[in-house]
Amino acid sequence: MPRVLIALLLTALAANAAPSEYFTIEVVDDDTGRGVPLVELRTTCNARCPTDSNGLVAFNEPGLMGQEVFFQVASHGYEYPADGFGYRGKRLKVEPGGSATLRIKRLNLAERLYRVTGAGIYRDSILLGRDAPTAQPVLNALVVGQDSVVNTVYHDRIYWFWGDTSWTAYPLGNFQVTGATSQLPTAGGLSPSAGVNLAYFTRDSGFTKEMAPIPGPGPTWIDGLVTLKDADGTEHLYAAYAKVRQDMSASNRGLLEYNDAEQIFKPIAEWNADNPIIPGGHPFRYTDAGVEYFYYCRPFPIIRVRATRDQMLDVANYECFTCLKPGCTADEPQLDRDDAGTMLWAWKHNAPPLLPPKQEELIKSGAMQPDEARFRLFDVASGKPVMAHGASVYWNEYRQRWIMIACEIFGTSMLGEIWLAEAETPLGPWHYAVKIVTHDRYSFYNPKQHPMFDEDNGRLIYFEGTYTATFSGNDDHTPWYDYNQIMYRLDLSDPRVALPVPVYVVGNTQMRCRFTTHRDDSSAPDTPAFFALDRPIPGCIAVYQRQPEADRYALDFVPFSPGDKLEQPSPLFYALPTDVEDPPPTTTPLYGRMRSTGRSYSIIGRSPHAESADIPIERCRVWKPVATPP
Repeated sequence: MPRVLIALLLTALAANAAPSEYFTIEVVDDDTGRGVPLVELRTTCNARCPTDSNGLVAFNEPGLMGQEVFFQVASHGYEYPADGFGYRGKRLKVEPGGSATLRIKRLNLAERLYRVTGAGIYRDSILLGRDAPTAQPVLNALVVGQDSVVNTVYHDRIYWFWGDTSWTAYPLGNFQVTGATSQLPTAGGLSPSAGVNLAYFTRDSGFTKEMAPIPGPGPTWIDGLVTLKDADGTEHLYAAYAKVRQDMSASNRGLLEYNDAEQIFKPIAEWNADNPIIPGGHPFRYTDAGVEYFYYCRPFPIIRVRATRDQMLDVANYECFTCLKPGCTADEPQLDRDDAGTMLWAWKHNAPPLLPPKQEELIKSGAMQPDEARFRLFDVASGKPVMAHGASVYWNEYRQRWIMIACEIFGTSMLGEIWLAEAETPLGPWHYAVKIVTHDRYSFYNPKQHPMFDEDNGRLIYFEGTYTATFSGNDDHTPWYDYNQIMYRLDLSDPRVALPVPVYVVGNTQMRCRFTTHRDDSSAPDTPAFFALDRPIPGCIAVYQRQPEADRYALDFVPFSPGDKLEQPSPLFYALPTDVEDPPPTTTPLYGRMRSTGRSYSIIGRSPHAESADIPIERCRVWKPVATPP
C-alpha cells in the first residue's frame, strides 16, 4: 500500500480513536478569536505541548490526568498575562473529555496563521476529532522539514520550491530541490487564510522528488524564479541555481529551465560563481523607460535584466544599481565618485551591489556619508538602523506603493525580526520601516510575500518564512515546527503600520515653492525635504496645500480626528501636532515663515515664543529626511 494511503488511514484511525480521552486546550488570539499556532504550553515538569495550526493541544499525559496542572504559556510575538509572581500561565483541572480556552494577546502586528510544511501540522486537531482544512493534515510526501521557499504562478497554478528537505526515514533527506503545486485561491484552491493544499512531486517511495538534480558535490539551491512567455505565447519557468559547499559558498552557478515532460529543472547556462552580479532572491517584473525587466532583491531590488530568454542566459547582461566602481568586488568595494566628489549611483554592468553590512562599515569608517546611502532602513519609532538581510518586494494596489517584507540581521534575534517598508519606486527611497514580527532567540529568515494571495485589493497581504533554530544560538528546537515554513497575514489598513512617505519641494528659492508626495512630477528633486503620512492616524493633523495666488502656495494645518469629513481637495499629507507628547526621535518640527514675498516652510529653524513676520514658527511635526541613529 502506498505510504500516502497509509498516512491517510492512520489519520482516519486517530480521528475515530477516543477524543474523549484527551483534555482539549485551545489558545486563541484575544483580538480575533482565531486559534494561534506555535504557542508552547509547558508544565512544571517541563512537558512541552506546542499548539497545532488550529491553536489546539490534545493533552493526555499519564499521571497528570485528573490533576490540577499549571501550564506556562509562551509564544513569539504573543503574551499571556503574568500572575503576582511573574509566571505567565494558567492552572487547569485536567480531566479526560474536558476543555479550556486560553486567550493570548498578540504583540506582533502580523497575525500568525498556520504552518505550511512539515509533519503534524494539524496533529492535535486530528487527535481531538476536529476538522482540518488541508487534504494532508499530518504528513505530506513524508516531509518533516523544509528550508526557504520560492514560488510563482505557472500554467495557472502556483509552483512551490524549497531547498534542503528532511524526511521521516533519516536525518538527511532531499538536497536537490523539492517541489509542489497548489491551485490558486481563485481557481479552486483554499482561501489563503485557511491553508495551502500542496501536491508534491514525489518519487516511487512517496518521498519528494529531486527537482534539480545538478551534477556535482553539495546541495542545489534555487531562487530567482520567473515565468516568461516565448514568441508563441507559451510559458516557460526559469530559476537561478547554485551548487553549495559546506561553508555555504557557491562552487558554481547558472540558469535552469523547467522541463514539463520530465518535471525537473535542467541547466541551460553556467555562470562564473565569482561574477560580481548574481541574480536571485524573489524577482518581479517592472517596466522602466518602456523596457520590461526582471528585478531581483538582494535584499533591495537592485539587480535587473531585460525580460527575455536570451538576455537572461548571459550573466554579463545583468546590471546592478550601485555606487561601486565596475570591476571591484563586494569584499573590497571601491566607491564611484565624479571629479566633484559626488557619489555616482547608477545601473552598471560588472559592478557588485553594496550590501547593507558593508555599507554600514563604509559609513562608520567615514568613507561614505549617511545621506549618500540610497538603501538604508530605520525603525520609524526609534531611528535605530535596520540592517536588511533577505527580503521580497511587490507592488501593492491598496497602498499604491511597493511593499517590502524584510528580515533583519543582528536585530534583537540573529535572523528573526521581520519588518515592513514602502517606497514609491523599486529604487526607493527606502527609509522608514516598522517591525511586524519578532522572535525570541529563533530565526525566521528568507521571508516571501505571496502577491497571488492578496485580498481586498491588497489590503490583506500574506507572507511566510523559515522558522528554525539555525543561526539563532538556541539549542532548544521547537517540536514539529522547527525548520519549516509558517504563514502570516498583515492588514495594511492597521494604523500601526502607517509609514511616512517622502515629501518633495518643487520650485525656486523665492519662497514660491510647492510640495508634492510623488516622484512622477518631473521637476521633483531626488532627495525628499522630509517625510509625512499619506493617511490619517489617531491624533494627527491634516495638512492642505492652497494656492492663494497664481505663483504662490501655502499650507493650512487642520486638527484631524477619525470620522472627520475633510473638505476637498484632499490633504496633501498628515503630520503630528506640535504639542504631541513624547514625539518620536525620528520626527522634527516643520517651521513656517511669513514674508511679503510669500510663505516658506522648512525643518530648519528655531521655535519662537511669539509669532513674528520674520521668525519661523512650528506648524507641525514631520519625519526627518535622514534618520539619525540614537
